[in-house]
Amino acid sequence: MGSTRRTILAAGAAAAATAAVPRVFAQPAGKLGTGKFYEKGSVRIYYEEAGSGFPLLLLPGGGLNSTISFFTGNSPFNAMEEFKAEYRAIAADLRNAPSGQSTGPVEPDRPWDSYADDQLGLMDHLGIDKFMVMGFCIGGPFIWNLLKRAPNRIVAAVLAQPVGWRPEMRDPAYPGVFWKTWGPALIAKRPEITLPVTDKFVTTMFGANPDFVFTVTRDFVRNCQTPVLILPDEIPAHPYAVAMECAMLAPKAEVSIFPWKEPNERIPLAVRQIHSFLKAHRPV
Repeated sequence: MGSTRRTILAAGAAAAATAAVPRVFAQPAGKLGTGKFYEKGSVRIYYEEAGSGFPLLLLPGGGLNSTISFFTGNSPFNAMEEFKAEYRAIAADLRNAPSGQSTGPVEPDRPWDSYADDQLGLMDHLGIDKFMVMGFCIGGPFIWNLLKRAPNRIVAAVLAQPVGWRPEMRDPAYPGVFWKTWGPALIAKRPEITLPVTDKFVTTMFGANPDFVFTVTRDFVRNCQTPVLILPDEIPAHPYAVAMECAMLAPKAEVSIFPWKEPNERIPLAVRQIHSFLKAHRPV
């Protein structure tokens, strides 16, 4: 890593179509935008849109219980509300999030790609080719997988408080093992799904490649040419070290101040940096 590259990152830290015909069912307006369902085969995804402009896919946090309500609950700021004035903001409940409205089969042999299918399928359904994406928490690994699956479609990406691997996660009692309650919660809602299936799903998802960001290798990040902005965190499921390693490896990465969520007065500064980053890479 050259000194110029380190200087740029340090300055950034310091400164601021489808196979099946889909069907749509109109829903009452959601809390954040117009709510609808997108269907493809046995998958049914609830999504909301707000605003207009260049498309911005927003991936809420919450682990495997990631839903749109994250933006009005646990999110550091309401991204749908923040960006709808300049972008066509789109968000969806994660497939089979126990508290969400999106449903579909549990695919234990391809967990990450099943979610990417839904995310890319929704954009296909909306007639969107190129878009920007911002993800919180588990949205970090989702974004890296999208960049692997569809590198020519994503113009720029923002990874806020991204999930990453810690060796401590091998201990089921570690608080960063945020997927341990998902299976029982889903089965309580969908009794046709069995515990062995959900166990295999999470084992494949988080145990088959227990390193780094789960979905891609360090070599992939090192060669990724998509501009990315990373806002690190430091809690059990959001390791600062992994977020910063991504920032140092990705050739077109920028990084926010840290910490950017505490005190609360710092959040507007981070949001301004996100706006500047997106505007700099938004196609005319």
